[in-house]
Amino acid sequence: MRHIAFAEDRDLDIILVGRVCIDFNPLDYFKPLSASRDFRKYLGGSPANIAVGLARLGKKVGFIGRVSDDEFGRYVTEFFEKEGIDTSNIFKAEKEHKLGLTFTEILSPDESSILMYREGAADLTLDPSEICEDYIKRAKILLVSGTALSASPSREACYKAIQLAKKNGVKVIFDIDYREYTWKSRDEIAVSCSYAAEHSDIVMGSREEFDLTESISAPGRTDEETAAYWLSRGNSIVIIKHGKKGSTAHTAAGEYNIKPFPVKAFKSFGGGDGYGSAFIYGLLEGLDIVDCLELGSASASVLVAAHGCSEFMPTIDELKKFIADEKKEFGEMVARG
Repeated sequence: MRHIAFAEDRDLDIILVGRVCIDFNPLDYFKPLSASRDFRKYLGGSPANIAVGLARLGKKVGFIGRVSDDEFGRYVTEFFEKEGIDTSNIFKAEKEHKLGLTFTEILSPDESSILMYREGAADLTLDPSEICEDYIKRAKILLVSGTALSASPSREACYKAIQLAKKNGVKVIFDIDYREYTWKSRDEIAVSCSYAAEHSDIVMGSREEFDLTESISAPGRTDEETAAYWLSRGNSIVIIKHGKKGSTAHTAAGEYNIKPFPVKAFKSFGGGDGYGSAFIYGLLEGLDIVDCLELGSASASVLVAAHGCSEFMPTIDELKKFIADEKKEFGEMVARG
């Protein structure tokens, strides 16, 4: 059963708006960040990772954002281009604005953290004037990342993109994607994210992220109350993630659950971006929502077992093989049961 339909007369499957940055993951891991000396550089940022994931899965992807006018800016733009992602609407920031930097700490497969440098971040300088209606209406989906709402003028640029998407029959996915850096208060988070969720067609986030989004309107909701509210506001699908416990997609027809696939994890971050890209791929393919969730769970499992995120996004053949191997070892209902 299809819970959402997309316009078919578009040459882009999805356009993403928001953060693109640089991740530095330690090569001498399983120790505190203060003791790590060697790092590997990756393209990072949740919407950027999801963009790469969807491109690896064969979808036509565009991106709207700002990058620094320096070698790091060129690195991420060239990375996108090599993946086949359209960069025509990625703009250069003023010289004083740089790409955000993220240093990750991998203490153990279960305990990781991130240290983000976001002061003067280039992506948060995206201006509403740079949001082009002709570009937006080329897509089936617009995905907006919550971190892009944490400061002006990026916040207003995202709101304009959402309005143009709704005007032109482009479905909106809002990925709450909360990061504590840059936000000034819980009220700012709630007001900004609630607006986006009120105007989206699919909203996705962790329980913590929904709690922040709902902290003014109705704090303390259960998953069922959260889902019912956002479905009543026009969303077709509400995804609530619970980490190792799995996730649930709530729709008007009912709820659908998925568990993580058994995997030897290397780190505890990165899985959400793999999940998002593969789940969206399934929706675009018209798959049953449980199959979409299964793809998402498989991709998440692949990513938590890898050193990085963007460079390790799987192809559809790799995902299918992973799922087949897991089911052969653990049974057909390994993630669905």
